[in-house]
Formats: sequence, structure tokens, C-alpha cells
Amino acid sequence: MAQKLTKRSEDYSSWYNELVGKADLAEHSDVRGCMVIKPYGFAIWEKMKEILDAKFKETGHSNAYFPIFIPKSYLSKEAAHVDGFAKECAVVTHYRLKTNEAGDGVVVDPDAKLEEELIVRPTSETIIWNSFGKWIQSYRDLPIKINQWANVVRWELRTRLFLRTAEFLWQEGHTAHATKAEAIAEAEQMLEVYADFAENYMAMPVIKGLKTESERFAGADETYCIEAMMQDGKALQAGTSHFLGQNFAKAFDVKFSDKEGKQEHVWATSWGVSTRLMGALIMTHSDDEGLVLPPALAPIQVAIIPIYKGEEQLAAITEKITPVIEALKKQGVSVKFDDDDNRRPGWKFAEYETKGVPVRLAIGQRDLANGKAEVARRDTKEKNLVDFEGVDQYIINLLDEIQENLLNRSKAFRDENIREANSYDEFKEIIEKDGGFVSAHWDGTIETEEQIKNETKATIRCIPFTEKEEGTCMVTGKPSKGRVLFAKAY
Repeated sequence: MAQKLTKRSEDYSSWYNELVGKADLAEHSDVRGCMVIKPYGFAIWEKMKEILDAKFKETGHSNAYFPIFIPKSYLSKEAAHVDGFAKECAVVTHYRLKTNEAGDGVVVDPDAKLEEELIVRPTSETIIWNSFGKWIQSYRDLPIKINQWANVVRWELRTRLFLRTAEFLWQEGHTAHATKAEAIAEAEQMLEVYADFAENYMAMPVIKGLKTESERFAGADETYCIEAMMQDGKALQAGTSHFLGQNFAKAFDVKFSDKEGKQEHVWATSWGVSTRLMGALIMTHSDDEGLVLPPALAPIQVAIIPIYKGEEQLAAITEKITPVIEALKKQGVSVKFDDDDNRRPGWKFAEYETKGVPVRLAIGQRDLANGKAEVARRDTKEKNLVDFEGVDQYIINLLDEIQENLLNRSKAFRDENIREANSYDEFKEIIEKDGGFVSAHWDGTIETEEQIKNETKATIRCIPFTEKEEGTCMVTGKPSKGRVLFAKAY
């Protein structure tokens, strides 16, 4: 824990990679492009999963599970979908191994070739819609609102822990509806769920909007998104919700009889967030000393460190602190009382700072005598001596204050780094010099979007719901329906 992190200002990428390792979140696997999520990192993901899962169930969704293997023919049924994922697919061609001739290893058995190749799940629309075709006959069967927690594989050549790996964890919601209006309302509702989670639990402000045609999910009529800004000014797509129209229903011939007995194709949505949120959480709040976690997602919200010599002093501190621990736990606060005598207090302070524990309480013999305890907050690094009487309520209030401060701090940073550009030269200068989000007019064509991307490496992150100001495109001078947000992105 003594080794310092590279400063963000010196090398943001190295800082991020070092922090993931030092905070004990994850490590690279021996399988190229894959990661091992370590217990502390997985505990954060579990909290995210628990909160989101409850929100999905509150909005009427049920969890299910579908196979990781998808017949190749299923992907071929929806042309735009297969085009979007073809280059990222891992393919299973054989079903058996055999011992090699030398007897010291195994080889693929050439006689065990599959009749049809299987695709390792890059996303599950095709296999789920095959099932929906069996489940749906009448309007009485609708809506179907399914969520799946799963792993997916998208063959990535350039990987970074949490942000982009060949295999990652996620949830994917899939719904079927009787009307277009219901499906659009569903897609919009789930975007709001994601935005609420990002802001009120991750303390990460997001901008809601639509993706451009070229950035839409493969096979979608419309993609809704939330975009966040990281501390280096780059954008990160934090969640997407897709209105799929009737594309998959038509591809898999999923129809229902309406109340008049007429056969209609159903309307669909899909939506998801992944372990990429872990990367977003790290880069939104953390500093040069290590991880900074919002209390709502911290596996350990309060670390209590006794400072003592000998069993007698430890016993006295334990007796005094136990009612505080019990009071905090009754309020739903996760507490760790670290009385491990194999580590010195200074080492523990550094460890909990690196791991982003929101509140640290230290108490020794002098504190016992004075009826005080030292309380330190991770976000601002402030330390205060607090009266022991009522310290539990002080900590509960402090956790709320930290959560609010992290959101306000990240929102202020985001807002300070959104700039307007009214000419292409101005746009290029801002992107190169300042970074962040640039609000600018665009003529709505894929050609202009591609030109900007190729010349500046900036992409249209979203068409914000709030931007309605008409104008002229900064590149072509053609009419623009409204400003869009550009940024370099992860």
C-alpha cells in the first residue's frame, strides 16, 4: 500500500490501471482479453446488481436465463443485427477433445465437428425471440418483461479492465408489447431507471438523449442512452435502452392475435448495463491516493480502527465501540471493525484510503479517556474529533453528506467542461485543447458525422432531449435541428 499511484495529471491511463490493481478490484486473466474480478471488486458489482435488480422488479420485470450458445442461423435472421456483431463473435465449431498421439495433451477431435456452429452469446435478442415465438399467441400473453443477468463475449483486440474486455458481466432486459406506444414507453422508462441509478447511487451525473443512426444498437429503430463525463474529459456510455420496433418479431415471425382476432407482429425493446459501470465509478470520483466510493455502493461504508497496546486496551475499546457498531448496522450501514493485530494502524489507514471506504473512525486509549473519536471522510480527507456520545448518528449524517457532495462535485466538473462551438475551427480547437463535451450543430447526415470522427476522433455521444435550438451545421452550413454533444470517448 506504500507505493504511490501515478498522478492522473501525468498519465491518466496508467493511473487507472494501477488503481484497479492496488484497490484489489480486478486483474488480467491468463485468457487474453478476459479479467478476474476479485472479491472487493465483485462486492461493488453485487451492490450495483442488487439495487438494479430491485428496480427492475419494481417496474414489473422478472428474471430468467437463456443459453450462452446461439445457433449461427439465429443471428442470420436479422440482417442489421448480424452485421453489427459479426466481427465480435466467438464461434464454437467442435464438441469434443481427444488425447493426442503422444499422450501428453489434448487436441480437437476432427470427427466431432458440429453440424451447425454455435455463437458464444454477444447479446441475446435472437435466442430470446426464438423463445418468445413459442410463448406468444394472444394479446393476453403480452406484455412479456424479462431480464437476464449473464456474461457475454465480444471479441475485443484492445482491452482495459472493466471498460472493454472480451468477456464481461451485464444485465439485458428484453420485452414484448402489443403496441408501438407501449414499447417506446418501456424503452424510455428503463432509461430513466438507469439515469436514476447513475445519479442517486453512483453519484455520477448523466445526460440523457438519443444515439445517431450510425451509433444505434444493431437492429434497433431507436437507441436511448445516458452519457457521463470522466475526469479526463472523455465520455463514457453508461447505459442504453433500445426500441427495437418489430424487427425481431418479423425476423422470428412472432405474432399475436389482437382483441379483434387480427394477427399482428409484436413490438420490442431491449436494454442493458454492464461491468463497464465499475470503470465509470472509478473514473468519476477517484483521486491520486486511490479509489473514492459513494456510500450507496461501498462494500464497507465505515472502517473502525482501534489503536491499542495489548489485549486489555483492545477489550476496553471493543466494549465501548460495540454499541456504536450495532446501532450503525441497525440503520443498514456496513461496518468493519479491524482489530487485526498483524497490521499496524498506519497500514490500515492507507489500505482503506486506497479502497475508497467513505468513513474511517479511529479510537485509542486517549480518545476513550476524552470521550472522543477521530472520524475521517474519504471524499475531502477532512478529520474531526467527534463526541463519542451520538457518533453513530454523526456518521449516518456524514454518509449522506458524502453521497451528496460526490454528486455535486462531479456535476460541477461536468458542467464546467461542456462548451459550445459555432464553427468547425472552434470545435477542433476545443476538442484538441480542452476536451470534454462540445455542443455543436450537425446537419444530421452520416457523411458529416464520419468526417468529424475521422478528422478529430470525436463522436456524437448523444442527441440530448433538451437541445431544441435550430441552427446551421458547423461543417457544411446546412440546416440543423438542434445541437448535439460531441466528445472523445471510451
